[in-house]
Amino acid sequence: MRNTSIDLCGVTLKNPVMTASGTFGSGAEYSEFVDLNKLGAVVTKGVANVPWPGNPTPRVAEVYGGMLNAVGLQNPGIELFCKRDIPFLKRYDTAIIVNVCGHSTEEYIEVVERLSDEPVDLLEINISCPNVKEGGIAFGQDAKAVEAITKEMKRHAKQPVIMKLSPNVTDITEMARAAEAGGADALSLINTITGMKIDIHRRAFVLANKTGGMSGPAIHPIAVRMVYQTAQAVSVPIIGMGGIASAEDAIEMILAGATAVSVGTANFYRPSVTEEIVKGIEDYMERYQVNDIRELIGAVQS
Repeated sequence: MRNTSIDLCGVTLKNPVMTASGTFGSGAEYSEFVDLNKLGAVVTKGVANVPWPGNPTPRVAEVYGGMLNAVGLQNPGIELFCKRDIPFLKRYDTAIIVNVCGHSTEEYIEVVERLSDEPVDLLEINISCPNVKEGGIAFGQDAKAVEAITKEMKRHAKQPVIMKLSPNVTDITEMARAAEAGGADALSLINTITGMKIDIHRRAFVLANKTGGMSGPAIHPIAVRMVYQTAQAVSVPIIGMGGIASAEDAIEMILAGATAVSVGTANFYRPSVTEEIVKGIEDYMERYQVNDIRELIGAVQS
């Protein structure tokens, strides 16, 4: 029997495959298509201290090799999440990772503290949110802000803290080092890349927000490169994501240095994709006589 289990910040996952925040709700809407028991973890949609309405519509558009979204982290708020979504996920034998968002450090702290006594395994902090107190620049685009908010999350969190990094920066390793310096237990990358689509017939922006986050297969090579660079720069575990749509994509990310992988956009057009990737990784290990998945982490030959 090949061992596909991994240790992520002291939490044992039966395999390295999880869902990417914002693409899987909190599991309920996918549970009829996917056996959640077969996944390493479910990463929930972003949760804020109060309900967020999100951005005006239209806020999703298909593009070559992926999609743009400007949903704006619409969510029901932490109270409803704790009452409805956590009890649902606890019915399954899978780790629970809660994605946390906020417009200020205080908002993040409120959510993290509210989750301190809830039965969730890890917290993923979405620092691509605009920092309203700093003129709207995302927390994740300034190294000092990354280190500062990571330190605050670690001060208030009972669970291990994963910092989710934005690729919309000059040097991803600078942000990764800042998060590690702030005490991050793990990193997840990459979040979406900022893009735009224009309807040439209407001569108008397709998204009401003008710009949106680009995700899907087109960004996969960029994500692999950033995961590889980050793995060379820090010693904390990395959750790799960005355009993963097959077991091959997932294994590529692991070879680049990821301990675990998150599957996002592919869930929308193939809801069973995460289960297929779990099976594909097992088949790959069988084919190449890999006894333990950990043998593959960062094993790319230079």
